[in-house]
Amino acid sequence: MAEECTHDCASCSSNCSSRQAPQYDAPHAKSSIKHVIGVISGKGGVGKSLVTSLLAVALARKGYHVGILDADITGPSIPKAFGLFGGSITGDEGGLVPARTPGGIDVISLNLLLPEEDSPVVWRGPIIAGTVKQFYTDVIWEDIDYLLIDCPPGTGDVPLTVFQSIKLDGVVIVSSPQDLVAMIVSKAAHMADMMHIPVLGLVENMSYVRCPDCGREIKVFGDSHIEKVAKDFGYALLARLPVDPVLSAAVDAGMIEEIENDPLADAAGVLIDKLG
Repeated sequence: MAEECTHDCASCSSNCSSRQAPQYDAPHAKSSIKHVIGVISGKGGVGKSLVTSLLAVALARKGYHVGILDADITGPSIPKAFGLFGGSITGDEGGLVPARTPGGIDVISLNLLLPEEDSPVVWRGPIIAGTVKQFYTDVIWEDIDYLLIDCPPGTGDVPLTVFQSIKLDGVVIVSSPQDLVAMIVSKAAHMADMMHIPVLGLVENMSYVRCPDCGREIKVFGDSHIEKVAKDFGYALLARLPVDPVLSAAVDAGMIEEIENDPLADAAGVLIDKLG
């Protein structure tokens, strides 16, 4: 045992004899969840919620029942993408029933419980972390094949709560093409490694803009480094997403399920092959 052991094995990278198996929270008694995937990033603003939404749509189109747990409590954006609003969550003392999108995706998000969607959430970390746990333990996730957890950025309280409290099958790391991409991926990857959670692959967002006239890829943020990073870490590169005004308009209109040719369809297939 390390001399200054805190007895919190989930946040310790030492492989000492006192290491204990993590004690995960149990989902609601009426829940049935086959696979849980976290969508994470080392920093904000890289499009993590977009990737979560597109993966959910792609998996649903392949015939799977998908759920989204929006763990970004202070900046929830999942409901907007699917055209969901407050008042769509039902339940009683026995548990909460998530909202359901027109395409059959179950969603829980704090924005669906607020009186107004622009009401600020001015909460301290422990309350936010407790809410995320309740979204897993108190919500009835019925017959879910894939539960996607949209984590807030970074390696703070809430991502740590997700990693420690919910048994994940793996995580997808979202990044962007700037030079600091290696550091972004490294932070998220090291956190997953400390928690002994597999990294299922990388998704690079805002990789390029495709010229509408000639089809050439314009690298707005410079050359991408994601392929080298994926190789260095030994991760699968699941997709490179362009800056697409059509996709942005669909999200703003709450119609992400209406997009054609989901750019993460192949990535969803890779996750299915990995997890079953």
